[in-house]
Amino acid sequence: MGQPKLRAGVVGATGMVGQRLLLLLENHPYFEVSVLAAGPRSAGKPYAEAVGERWKLERALPERYRSMTVYGADDIDAIRARADFVFCAVDMPKAETVALEEAYARAELPVVSNNSANRMVADVPMLIPEINADHLSVIAAQRQRLGTRRGFIAVKPNCSIQSYVPALTPLLPFGIRAVAVTTYQAVSGAGKTLADFPEMADNIIPYIGGEEEKSEQEPMKVWGRAEGGRITPAAEPLISAQCLRVPVSDGHMAAVFVSFDNKPTKEEILAAWANFQGRPQELALPSAPRQFLHYFEESNRPQTALDRDLEGGMAVSLGRLREDRLYDYKFVGLSHNTLRGAAGGGVLTAELLYREGYLN
Repeated sequence: MGQPKLRAGVVGATGMVGQRLLLLLENHPYFEVSVLAAGPRSAGKPYAEAVGERWKLERALPERYRSMTVYGADDIDAIRARADFVFCAVDMPKAETVALEEAYARAELPVVSNNSANRMVADVPMLIPEINADHLSVIAAQRQRLGTRRGFIAVKPNCSIQSYVPALTPLLPFGIRAVAVTTYQAVSGAGKTLADFPEMADNIIPYIGGEEEKSEQEPMKVWGRAEGGRITPAAEPLISAQCLRVPVSDGHMAAVFVSFDNKPTKEEILAAWANFQGRPQELALPSAPRQFLHYFEESNRPQTALDRDLEGGMAVSLGRLREDRLYDYKFVGLSHNTLRGAAGGGVLTAELLYREGYLN
C-alpha cells in the first residue's frame, strides 16, 4: 500500500494464541511486531528463553523474535513507546484483563483482544469481520467513555461460534426460529496440545467451563444492532448449545439443527452460502479468505484433519446439509479455532480496523 507498517505489540506473547500471532505477523504487509509482553516470570528475558519448551506450534520459532526482550504486560509506558497498537491474548482473571485492556486504551494504544473479558461491553465491538463490520461505529462512543482520542478496545468472539454463526448469518432473512448446536472442540482451545493433555487420550470430556453460555449469548451480540453508541443484542433466534472437548489438535466442529419461519429450499441455502461475502472480501484484506463459506458435497466432509487449514485456516467448511425430522434442516460446520477462531481472527480484525481508518 506504499505506507509504513504500523508497529504492533503482542501482549501475552508466550501463550498459544500469542505464538500463533507471531507466526501470522512475521511477514505481514500492514504490521510489524515491535514489542513483546507477557507475565512477570517472562519479563526481562529474551523471548526464546521466556517461551522455552512452551512453544507449541508446528513451525519453529522464527529467528527474528528469539532475542527480543519480553516486557511485563503491565509496563504500559514501555510498550506505548514501542507500539502503535497491541494484540492482547493474556491469561488473567476477568477483572484484571478488563483493567489491563482499558489501561492500554487510555494510554492511546488501540487494543485488538482475543480475551473474553470485554466481549459483552455494549460499546466494545465484538467482530467476525465478514458479518458485523458496521459495529465499528460504536468506537466513537467508547472513546468518549474512556476519554481517548485514539485508544479503544475491539474484541473477537469465542472460537467455537465461528464454526456455525457464519453459516447461519446468510440464512437470517428466512427467519431463523431456533438453533440447536453441539460443538466438538480441539484441545488447542484449552491452550494445550495432545501431548500435554493426557486425559484426552481415548476420551471425550462433555464439559468446557463457560463455553455453552458464550455459545448461546455471543451470537446475539454479533447479530445485534449498532445504534446510539452501543450494540443492542438480537432478541432471536433461540440457541441451545452443548460443548464437548475431543481428542483433536486443532479445529472446532459443530453439528447444527435449525428451524425457520419461512423454510428455504436446500438450493436457496446453498446459494446463500456460496454468495456470502463481507467487508474483508470487498477490501481484499490480506488474511481474508476469497470464499468465506465452502460447502462440500461429499457425505464424509468436512473432516477436521483434511479441511481445517482451508484458505490458510480462515475459511469455514460446511457439509451434510439435509432436512431433519424435528428441525427443518441439519448440517455440519468446521473452523480452525486458533486461526479463524483466535489469532487469525484477531489479525483480520486489525486489518479491517487499519483499512477503515481506526488505527491512524
